[in-house]
Amino acid sequence: MTIRRADIAFFFALGLGLYVAWLARDVLMLLYVSVLFAVVINPAIEVVRRLHIGTWQPSRGLAIALILLGGLAFMALFSIFALPPIFRDLHAASADWPNRVTLVVERVHRLPFARGFNTESLQSNLDRAIGGVFGIFKGIAGGLFWFFTWLILTVYFIIDGERAFAWIMSLFPPSHRERLEETLLRAEARVRKWLIGQGALMLLLGCCSALVFGLLRVKYFYALALFAGAANIVPIAGPLASVVATALIAGLDSWGKLLGILIFYFVYLQIENAWIAPRIMKSTLDLPPLGMIIALSLGGALAGVLGALIAVPTAALVAVLADEYLVKPHRAQATIPKTEP
Repeated sequence: MTIRRADIAFFFALGLGLYVAWLARDVLMLLYVSVLFAVVINPAIEVVRRLHIGTWQPSRGLAIALILLGGLAFMALFSIFALPPIFRDLHAASADWPNRVTLVVERVHRLPFARGFNTESLQSNLDRAIGGVFGIFKGIAGGLFWFFTWLILTVYFIIDGERAFAWIMSLFPPSHRERLEETLLRAEARVRKWLIGQGALMLLLGCCSALVFGLLRVKYFYALALFAGAANIVPIAGPLASVVATALIAGLDSWGKLLGILIFYFVYLQIENAWIAPRIMKSTLDLPPLGMIIALSLGGALAGVLGALIAVPTAALVAVLADEYLVKPHRAQATIPKTEP
């Protein structure tokens, strides 16, 4: 009877904990993303700490401050020099919006397959899109609050992450603690390798985009190239978003630029997906492409863009844990020779 009561209490506590976790899923997601970014940013901090001027070396706190200030300075410079021309053109476009819609409709009707295009549906879709854009701007305040909360938590985990990790490990039985700690450290190393590989892909796409967009004289090519490189951190969905954004801006300018953009992305994505990305991801994550696609689908379905962003490193963490606790025990049992009776 005592064992049954203990089992009932355990399952009741487990169900209650899962229910509370579901209610607080946004906060837990924020904590998880902060921990993940603290893990991948920590090597950059160690690189800054190795710099020295004579006998002086920056402390850990100063290294964190330098990295944060560098990131904020880059964002400020980009906002000062890149965003004002975009906002000016948006203001001018909103004043001349009916004429631009007419021009777009005329260009569409020139295409052989679009002569029966319904202009009223285009206007209604554009109106809904504009309403959606205003809805996005209404959520900027909430996004800024989320961003600064994430930033504060990330800095905390960078500064005090080792002590928090030791406290979490102390909750597990001593007989399992060492093995779990070694497994999580291997997962941390794999996630860092993923960041290096993904950073290389982001830099490559950003540089190629800046070169091609500049040669085609696409408006805001610097901002579009930066967006293409940054969005590439989310596989599949990121490049697709950059294709749509760049094609829209190029198409409003000329059909030739639109065709050039589509050709560039088609060629580049074929080369990246068939040759570059598999080699980089194989050497960093050691995950099959199907596993990455499944992880992206699940992450996007559960948490949208943020879920897709953290899907691949989370899949790497799950793969390390599964290999340690599921694959290795079965492999060890399979290698044990059977004795004849």
